[in-house]
Amino acid sequence: MVQFHIQPDSEIPASRQLFDQIQFAIASRQFPPGHRLPSTRQLAMITGLHRNTISKVYRQLEETGLVESQAGSGIYVKAQGHEGGAQRRSPILDQHPAAYKLVEKSLDDLLGQGCSLSEARELFLAEIDWRLRCSARVLVTVPSRDLGAGELMVQELEKSLGIPVQLVPMEELTEVLGQTHSGTVVTSRYFIQEAEAIAAPKSVRVIPVDIYDYAQEIQIIQNLPKDTCLGAVSLSSGILQVVEIIIHSLRGDQLLLMTAQTKDAYKLNALVRSAQTIFSDQASYPLVKEAILAARDDIIRPPKLIRSENYIGTKSINLLKRELGLG
Repeated sequence: MVQFHIQPDSEIPASRQLFDQIQFAIASRQFPPGHRLPSTRQLAMITGLHRNTISKVYRQLEETGLVESQAGSGIYVKAQGHEGGAQRRSPILDQHPAAYKLVEKSLDDLLGQGCSLSEARELFLAEIDWRLRCSARVLVTVPSRDLGAGELMVQELEKSLGIPVQLVPMEELTEVLGQTHSGTVVTSRYFIQEAEAIAAPKSVRVIPVDIYDYAQEIQIIQNLPKDTCLGAVSLSSGILQVVEIIIHSLRGDQLLLMTAQTKDAYKLNALVRSAQTIFSDQASYPLVKEAILAARDDIIRPPKLIRSENYIGTKSINLLKRELGLG
């Protein structure tokens, strides 16, 4: 169950706090496609906000394409990209009867050469898998203002899929898609609407991925003593902005939060010297560890360094493998 926390004395408007928390819940799949959002009455009771404020937030979410209103029913999370699209395909045998005859003949020839059905199946699958790996082209796209998020996605997808993945700034996606005849665009749910607007006219599919829900990290943050200095390090400026909002919503001014991207050596060094607990994404972890070691003579007690799980949720990676025919 998603917990909403609104800090009434924050400089961040209450409507913005709620918007970001619902957007995070959708992006991390805590609110999956088809999920019905709480009614304005329910959410007003939970958050203490006026129902008009909640209605305004729901309208903003609808404008971004993340949710849709169904008359007389409520507000629902929209399915994005090609989710569930594989279930709507026409029967393959009706589409390609001549190709099916060719497969039948090839199979008969293999059996005639002494192969068992199981061995023939393995031969077909091995060749298909190899060709899919050679032809599959995955383009990760994010706005240029947050290429760090794209770099995290590329690292994790290349490791999981075993194929090259190209990072394309959203501003260059139109040009890149104009030069390719096939491919799949992958992006976070935060950016799905922008990506769909560019790719759909070119008949290129866009697959949204869900981010990790950070449930374990949130639990740790909730239990930190008051006045703890907490550090957050990531390749992505966008992730750090969300971290600031979520942590402030959870703990208000009870914690001192410091954030840094790994490319900012000055802020990173200041952070490791001050923070008592540091969260880091996997890509940044080695650099944070190195910075702590370099500053060990200036630190009375080294900070506790916690490495977060993958930026992309495991279910999304498995879905992407199936969509690409890689697993």
